Amino acid sequence: MSVQLLRRKFTVEQYHKMVESGILTEDDRVELIGGEIIEMSPIGTKHAACVNRLVNLLVHLLGKRVILAAQNPVALNNNSEPQPDVALLKPRDDFYATAHPQPQDIFLLIEVSDSIVMYDREEKIPLYAEANIIEVWLVDINEQIVEVYQQPTDAGYQHIQKFASGQTLSIQAFPNVNITVNEIFGR
Repeated sequence: MSVQLLRRKFTVEQYHKMVESGILTEDDRVELIGGEIIEMSPIGTKHAACVNRLVNLLVHLLGKRVILAAQNPVALNNNSEPQPDVALLKPRDDFYATAHPQPQDIFLLIEVSDSIVMYDREEKIPLYAEANIIEVWLVDINEQIVEVYQQPTDAGYQHIQKFASGQTLSIQAFPNVNITVNEIFGR
């Protein structure tokens, strides 16, 4: 006889109460995905450098047309509050002090991945599509490619492209802004 284990799912509100009560702290590297509290991988030097490079590039290219958030939460729905590596957000005077950004506030999310590429591709990217995030980039450090996901539906992204060394990509919301894969990877 096999035993089925039951999992307890949490809402964003319950997740925040865990922080308020000290069960989780601001120092815990966790995010809420599909109602489950997921421990995030440690950030290695290549990952950190790539995020820093992206932040630098995007601030230079977009300036005050966006708010650029690095590794901050976004509120997707009642049971998911991931922390993408980079988020390009619509400008707001309060810089989202009253609430985390929601899908309609997001121009682009970027996940930089080395050790958990499959998790990001199979778990987080579909979650972003369900939440109607208009564009997501998956920066695969190991393969040195950038996967671009556009046209979200409940079933996933309808338009997926891969960009490699020497190729140029642009942001859907800012089509005149071009970034090369080489710039992203520091080549």
